[in-house]
Amino acid sequence: MSQVDTVLLPELDGPVPATLPSALGLLSLTLGVGALVAPGPVARLTGVDDSPAARSVLPAIGLRELGSAAGLLSGRRPAGWAWSRVAGDAMDLTLLGRALADRSGERRRRVALTTLAVAGITAVDVLAAVRVGRARRARARVIRMQIAVTVNRSPAEAYRFWRDMENLPRFMAHLESVRADDLRRSHWIARGPAGHRVEWDAEIIDDQPNKSITWRSLPGTRVPNAGRVRFVPAPGDRGTEVRVELRYAPPAGALGRAVAKLFGEEPEQQVRDDLRRFKQVLETGEVVRSEGSPNGISVRQQAMQRPAQPLPASRR
Repeated sequence: MSQVDTVLLPELDGPVPATLPSALGLLSLTLGVGALVAPGPVARLTGVDDSPAARSVLPAIGLRELGSAAGLLSGRRPAGWAWSRVAGDAMDLTLLGRALADRSGERRRRVALTTLAVAGITAVDVLAAVRVGRARRARARVIRMQIAVTVNRSPAEAYRFWRDMENLPRFMAHLESVRADDLRRSHWIARGPAGHRVEWDAEIIDDQPNKSITWRSLPGTRVPNAGRVRFVPAPGDRGTEVRVELRYAPPAGALGRAVAKLFGEEPEQQVRDDLRRFKQVLETGEVVRSEGSPNGISVRQQAMQRPAQPLPASRR
């Protein structure tokens, strides 16, 4: 997973700690080993030591917990293994409910406390399974792209121009404006498909002068996004390779991308066009349009192409 993924995904569905499946796996491992190695003490602690069946049921529960531990600690399909813990919790609560009805006195008190503890663990497992599942779905709907362009300018010049966030609408056609609130935070307004406006706040989270800039949207935006631009000296002293990584999650997932593409607003093509305009602005000071220069791929946009001429000052 790239650096851009790690800064984007927490913005999609709330923070999901990367260690959550591992924590559940360690819990299952502890419970499983305890039930297998010391079924007698566990039976007494839980109040079922008077049941002949407890000696066989507890090891079976231990084996189930060890299976869940192996799955969660492997890192494969963590959502499925988290839900397997929930299913196991439901079975345990059913057994404890029966045990509670058959006991009295001190054993009943111990069974009741065990039931409360398992109910608490069940609540944690359900919450964890939901959050891990959301993270998996978030990864599935994220659109990823990596695009580059070579500009005949030094890395320092390219970096300085991009670092001034208010320059971005000069070459990013979908942006109406970017307002820098301070050295790291900014407010963005963009034109979305079918004329919809989208606004969000963003922050720069890693800034390496003349080398790279990494940013992400702040929580609450309708279109969570993050990106990184790197400024790498081109081979043969040919200027600078501007390498852009972008990640974002459209509101309607794949359907949203299909609709955008239908209207000539395919995201990857947009970014390619933006980088060509960035090259023009940096090398010539303005964007020049012509039948062969980037102005989108929709029929409407192509029909509006004109012979080469600078953009109006209001669009720069």
